[in-house]
Amino acid sequence: MNSEYTLDKKQLRAAFERAAGSYDQAAVLQREISNRMLSRLEYIKYRPDVILDAGSGTGYGSQQLAKRYPKSQLIAVDIARTMLSHARPNTTWWQRMLPLLQQRTDYVCADIEQLPIKSESIGMVWSNLAFQWCNDLEHTFAEMHRILRTDGLLMFSTFGPDTLKELRQSFAHIDTFSHVNRFIDMHDIGDLLVHNGFSTPVMDMEYITLTYSDVISVMRDLKAIGAHNVLLGRQQGLMGKNKWQQAINAYEELRRDGKLSATFEVIYGHAWRPFDRHSVLTPETRRQLGLIP
Repeated sequence: MNSEYTLDKKQLRAAFERAAGSYDQAAVLQREISNRMLSRLEYIKYRPDVILDAGSGTGYGSQQLAKRYPKSQLIAVDIARTMLSHARPNTTWWQRMLPLLQQRTDYVCADIEQLPIKSESIGMVWSNLAFQWCNDLEHTFAEMHRILRTDGLLMFSTFGPDTLKELRQSFAHIDTFSHVNRFIDMHDIGDLLVHNGFSTPVMDMEYITLTYSDVISVMRDLKAIGAHNVLLGRQQGLMGKNKWQQAINAYEELRRDGKLSATFEVIYGHAWRPFDRHSVLTPETRRQLGLIP
């Protein structure tokens, strides 16, 4: 991979650590996409016993999954410890003494590119807008395949190449630095899934456009969710006032109907870890797959 587009994981972790307190107020898009992913589960008749929320953030997705699958064990994984602290519910001492009366959720601070999870131990991997923060998506999919059981489901959303195209365009003629993270095409993601052993992935895409009154509001929102530039190829240090004003002016030329747009290309996908033909399926699994009534 071109080192210009390599994410600085230390900077990434620090950005999300700082953003934890402001994340929930700014993450409108993230919650909306999570809700749209949840609605897709209506068409998948599958009840995983263990669910991994990969890139769980402050826990919105985990909470919704807990309501949908009250009997499932949940594992919330995030690279930022502060995010996990916000996700962990405030419980009294007697609630902690009675774990059998509540759904079990474990919180793990880790990079989803290197999961400290036992092989073939997870029924479903759920990941909402986290894969764009991976340097090696092929290796990440190999990790997901490793931890999933042979009847396991991977369900995810991520951003595609047209994401923040207005911001990218505004900086394009100012300097040679990378100001917007690199995003992978939907078809390439599907190919990576197949290459890593997943069966016939289902992929689709939609555009979601947010509107703002000024450029500063766009940048403030990105910073509030920890999504500002952490590429190794980014400009080190502060951008000069003249260059920053040039970027603002270029963005202003894109104003339509009094508003500035920020486009997000949202990619949705799900795929199964296929069954080993030599494995024996349990009656429950066979029922879930519709193989027996």
